[in-house]
Amino acid sequence: MQYYRTQIEDIAKKICADMHLAVYDIDEKMSGKGRIIIVYLTKIGGVNLDECAHFSRVLSEELEAFDFIPDRYYLEVSSPGLERPLKLKSHWVSAINEKVAVEYNKDDEKISVMGTLVEVNQDTVTLDDRDVKIEIPLKSISRAKTVYLGLPRGDDDER
Repeated sequence: MQYYRTQIEDIAKKICADMHLAVYDIDEKMSGKGRIIIVYLTKIGGVNLDECAHFSRVLSEELEAFDFIPDRYYLEVSSPGLERPLKLKSHWVSAINEKVAVEYNKDDEKISVMGTLVEVNQDTVTLDDRDVKIEIPLKSISRAKTVYLGLPRGDDDER
């Protein structure tokens, strides 16, 4: 299967610049229905449904105009959600000071940790787990995501 992520990303970034959005990630996968292209959008304060719908219409028009994807495809546009995967360096940087869950390998052992992401360096990330700093090499991470713990419950007067 040929992938078109690079071409789609170039077009999506231009549209995002006009709409004051950013491309968080792009996935391409095959299903029984055909190719599915998923574009995840982000911005400070979050992306709303109207922005996703408008972006989807504009991107669809552009993809049809360029016509470089020969087979049938389905386009989905979404925000990455409250619990979003951390794959790229930019994802990690955008998650500083957030709770994250990380699975990584160390000496042939799979380790799972959760903590506040406090630092992103060239080759490592640092989590703070209850005042214990954990430095993890990026290349050893098998899976990571932000963690939404919900809003703390308070008195009715505080809501």
